[in-house]
Amino acid sequence: MTGSCGVAHVETAYAKINLALHVRRRRDDGYHELETLFAFVDAGDVLTATSATQDAVTVMGEFAGGLDNPFDNLVAKALGKVPRADGLRITLEKNLPVAAGLGGGSADAGAVFRIVKDLHGLPDDWHERATALGADVPACVESRTCIGRGTGTELEPADGSLAGTPVLLVNPRVPLSTGPVFKHWDEKDRGALPDGDARTITLEGRNDLEAPALSLCPQIGGVLAALRGTSPFLARMSGSGATCFALFDDKAARDEAAERMAADHPGWWQMRGKLR
Repeated sequence: MTGSCGVAHVETAYAKINLALHVRRRRDDGYHELETLFAFVDAGDVLTATSATQDAVTVMGEFAGGLDNPFDNLVAKALGKVPRADGLRITLEKNLPVAAGLGGGSADAGAVFRIVKDLHGLPDDWHERATALGADVPACVESRTCIGRGTGTELEPADGSLAGTPVLLVNPRVPLSTGPVFKHWDEKDRGALPDGDARTITLEGRNDLEAPALSLCPQIGGVLAALRGTSPFLARMSGSGATCFALFDDKAARDEAAERMAADHPGWWQMRGKLR
């Protein structure tokens, strides 16, 4: 797409899920050493950008109210991290719940980087600029299945053995901040990510933040039980919660599960998609 004035550039901020998340140790800098398998759903927030004399951000959508100050969110901060000759006016349609383990803000920032890349190109040090915004942002710029190490910013490619897998995301509409979940982690190193392709890592891996998240938000247990009752080949919490995901062998099974969730738990948020 062109960046000429008045021509809109539309980019999806793909929902991030952690197919596996192993917490290894607390580092001397206070952060945690992680090993995670990132994957991305082909749905999420939507950013629409047009050229402008100066940067501007407008937020709309179901979860717009979760962002108290639109000029302090990661879209505005990402715009400040990437040099350009022209400004961008961005409308953010906030479809993903906030503080939900889906990397919503990081996904939004990643989408900004992709918009700027398409319109103007990115500087060679884009990874460092993205890292300064948050540990998940570099992976969200790429928005492809990959392994993250360190704090999650050291990325390695992963195969596409799960690409196209139908996925259902469910959140009990309870926000859960990352910081308290990490504080409730029991400090036990339960081992590294398994070897193998993405499917093997997913099935043999785990989410070490699931137990501490459950202690803070017991509703997660109800979501996991409901999802597992729909016979996916895997149901697990994503990131620090409270969103959980279920992976299915085919689209029909996913859609049947989604309809059952909507009927049995009409207050829960859900999103259907497939892994990219």
